[in-house]
Amino acid sequence: MGTMPDPRIPTTHVGSLPRPDALRELLADPAQRGTEAYERTVEDAIREVVRKQTAVGLDVINDGEQSRISYSVDVTNRLSGFGEGQVDREWPADLDDYPEYGHELLGASENIAGPVATDPIEYVGEDALERELRRFDDAVEAEGVTYDERFHTAPSPGAVLRFTRTDYHDDEREYIFDLADALRTEYEAIVEAGARLQIDAPDLLAGFTLTHKGASVSEFRETVGTYVEALNRALADVPADRIRLHACWGNYPGPHHRDIELVDVLDRFYEANVGGLVVEGANPRHQHEHTAFREHQLPDGWTLVPGVIDVKTNVVEHPEVVAERLARFADAVGDPDRLVAGADCGFETVVDGANVVHPTLVWKKLEALVEGAELASARLG
Repeated sequence: MGTMPDPRIPTTHVGSLPRPDALRELLADPAQRGTEAYERTVEDAIREVVRKQTAVGLDVINDGEQSRISYSVDVTNRLSGFGEGQVDREWPADLDDYPEYGHELLGASENIAGPVATDPIEYVGEDALERELRRFDDAVEAEGVTYDERFHTAPSPGAVLRFTRTDYHDDEREYIFDLADALRTEYEAIVEAGARLQIDAPDLLAGFTLTHKGASVSEFRETVGTYVEALNRALADVPADRIRLHACWGNYPGPHHRDIELVDVLDRFYEANVGGLVVEGANPRHQHEHTAFREHQLPDGWTLVPGVIDVKTNVVEHPEVVAERLARFADAVGDPDRLVAGADCGFETVVDGANVVHPTLVWKKLEALVEGAELASARLG
């Protein structure tokens, strides 16, 4: 919808946006799903985030993941074969080094209630997904707003694996490919609805300090290769230029000193059948990641969405800082026309009150994103 003047660096974000308190309360109670109050509250929340995204000037927008309790686990409600059980919740490796802070931030490392695969996995959520997608269209029509493009997020097979457990499959490889075969239905439906598909795949980076804690870089590179192979199977019938892949180190405010370097795995990401990559580039641990794109040049036809807004601090970036960050990525990639300005991660990835940026400040940070992209466009165009 609409067109963007050329040349200009367009703007987007990663997916989740703040939810109103009333919606958080409803999402926390599974019995409320599908009730009249729930549907009305979700619809109102989506209308609000659609209105706010266009008001600050974002070009590529979404529904803010308002109807989800989590970016990764909600999809299991649309898959058969899962039951309730206990899932390991371990700290990331960086918090193991600082247990006092780990307890303060995340509490005890323990088993928690979660989805457990007990049977073959099949996709059964077509109606629920259609309803989720339709809510955005209804909100746009009700608000009368215009935008350049819509995106819709879905977790990678590896992201679902991270937050679930299987008692059915013989090993992790069998499990992740079973997930991939089921998730392809969701991926295809999102693109068929006219949205750009964003695959949320923290498993490709954060997995190094979580699911595969203790692995060597070489071993983890092999794991990333397997995860990308599974993802490609799920994306076999989706046009690559309609997909962007989001990989991150996790948006918890930890030290992150044990994170794997992007340069060590970036070339494995390029094996994915996608047309764009969303990466962190704003927080203190990963502001240098633009250098990885000098060693591993972005594939032909790909777009890069660097994070130039930090989602782990309430400090609002100066537009000049945003512009400088974009300039560094443009220099590394070699062409500012291949950039879309974004954020490091989602602002409210789970409904548990653990998100760092206060809801009232999210929109000011996104306003700075738009202003910074305008500055960068004027200088780099």
